[in-house]
Amino acid sequence: MAIEIAKTRLLMDLKHGRPLVGCRFDPSGRYLFASSEDDTIVRFDLLTREKVALVGHSSWVRGMAFVSKPTLVPAASIPALAVHGGLGAVRMPEPFTLLSGDYHGNLLWWHGTEAAPKPFRTVAAHAGWIRAVAVSPDRSTVATCGNDQLVKLWSAADGRPLATLEGHTSHVYNVAFHPSGTRLVSADLKGNIKDWDLSSGKPVRELDAKVFHKYDSGFWADIGGIRGIAFNSAGTQLACIGITNVSNAFAGVGNPLVVLFDWAEGKPKLLKPKDAFQGTGWGVNFLTDGTIVGAGGGGQGRIWFWNPADAANTHTVTVPTNARDMTLHPDGTALAIAGANGTCLVYSMTQAPAATPKK
Repeated sequence: MAIEIAKTRLLMDLKHGRPLVGCRFDPSGRYLFASSEDDTIVRFDLLTREKVALVGHSSWVRGMAFVSKPTLVPAASIPALAVHGGLGAVRMPEPFTLLSGDYHGNLLWWHGTEAAPKPFRTVAAHAGWIRAVAVSPDRSTVATCGNDQLVKLWSAADGRPLATLEGHTSHVYNVAFHPSGTRLVSADLKGNIKDWDLSSGKPVRELDAKVFHKYDSGFWADIGGIRGIAFNSAGTQLACIGITNVSNAFAGVGNPLVVLFDWAEGKPKLLKPKDAFQGTGWGVNFLTDGTIVGAGGGGQGRIWFWNPADAANTHTVTVPTNARDMTLHPDGTALAIAGANGTCLVYSMTQAPAATPKK
């Protein structure tokens, strides 16, 4: 189905009951995993509405990523199959592995399709919070980053340490592999983005996103960081999202912002919401038509859509909760929000199907 961002609509709300921290669709798009302040990860089956709690962490989880490439379940099939209560011809996803990193620095491996997943491997990866987890395009390497100012690479197959990338001088908030698989970017609290050559393990340049950082002398506190990061599929653009114009670090008062980089030249462009929303941007991604979608929250939440050629966004969706994370469905037509009210909200970016006439 074609994307029509002006037709973005709520498909379903999935309730957990405790505030949510992060969310990710699995590679098949059938499951939505959401991490919670109760230290669990919840797996929602979007076809059956079954909810399963993954228990194994003893602290909050922010970073989640997957290894494997299961058969895709199109987002367009999800609401219809859920309404009619049957799976039809849709197959179960092939087995995949979920990797999750927590506040205590532990990286856990799970068999994601098991009836009651248990962690089968635990690696003490970082001293302090693992803020993000990413998997390379060939699914062989896992990257993690955290509050110890380090970026680390691991074997996805067995958890062996492969490399430690040093050079950041503040908490590292995010990592992302370039689609070519030859480069990795890591982004920190102070808005420094390092571009690493994975063949040498050395940084080749640094991109400037310091607009995402402020030191508040009143509270003696740094605030900022790249809260979300993504490449477009061609690897020609890099988008980052966070908070800028901070006036109160304690309350997190500021404005969401996307910084869009031309990858070849490293030149930034600032993309702002056209409404005067106060809060933080927490997730960003590219749609298949090149549209940039971001989400964030303050007192409530927002989803913003940008044409990369324009500085102001072209469409806004109000979310009825503080949006703490966003994930894009693998088929590109739906997204989900992790809400501070304990609810995952799944939105379709397509026109609603016509109602079936009653006989």
